[in-house]
Amino acid sequence: MDTLTDRLRANLAGQRLLATLGVEIVELARGRVVLDLPVRPEVTQQNGFVHAGAISTLADAAAGAAALSLMPAGKDVLSVEFKLNLLSPGVGDRLRATGTVVRSGRTITVVGAEVRSVTGGVPGKEVALMQGTMIAVDRTA
Repeated sequence: MDTLTDRLRANLAGQRLLATLGVEIVELARGRVVLDLPVRPEVTQQNGFVHAGAISTLADAAAGAAALSLMPAGKDVLSVEFKLNLLSPGVGDRLRATGTVVRSGRTITVVGAEVRSVTGGVPGKEVALMQGTMIAVDRTA
């Protein structure tokens, strides 16, 4: 049986960059997906902060999965565009992205994501905010 959770897990597992970065699933729900990125040297830039590319990947994946959660079976999701505001350096034990659906349409979905630092299990500063547009496409595999 193809449940929503199964579909979201399969979608995220198919994104090999997420495995390379070590992204972990925290929560999967309709219209809301939470993902964690463990902070380690491999995802940092020259000053020791999490690289903006890793932060944008995390936010995009969480928001995209949230959009997918409201699409019918047989559909997949692609990013059309997104804007990311980096608010503070990515530090802590992990970064947590919460992706949410702002408005879901038949083809186009507007999404948002908030990325926060987490240290000792306690959420801290906002690291980034993202707003984007996702498009529903037919699943090819």
